[in-house]
Amino acid sequence: MTNGKAKFAVVPFGLAAGILWGLGVLITGIITTAHGSWGVDFVNAMGSVYIGYDNTYLGSVIGGLWGFVDGFIGGIVFAWLYNGLTCCICSKCCKTDSE
Repeated sequence: MTNGKAKFAVVPFGLAAGILWGLGVLITGIITTAHGSWGVDFVNAMGSVYIGYDNTYLGSVIGGLWGFVDGFIGGIVFAWLYNGLTCCICSKCCKTDSE
């Protein structure tokens, strides 16, 4: 941060987002499988997007993997967009040290 501009490390941010979303989807699927009443609507809705995500233990793992991929891609896009917009919005931050 030599020019005072805060930037995201794109891939680590994507990994963090992927891990968090994947674990959330996995845990929701496991709880729904074990208890049957909590989170059923979420699993059914996400199952229409994530192929193979269902109210089973295997389906929960499949959903967790889909969630990781989805969160990873979303995190990368978010960090890339943030880094790109940071310079556009804050013109003072874009000046190099020589200016």
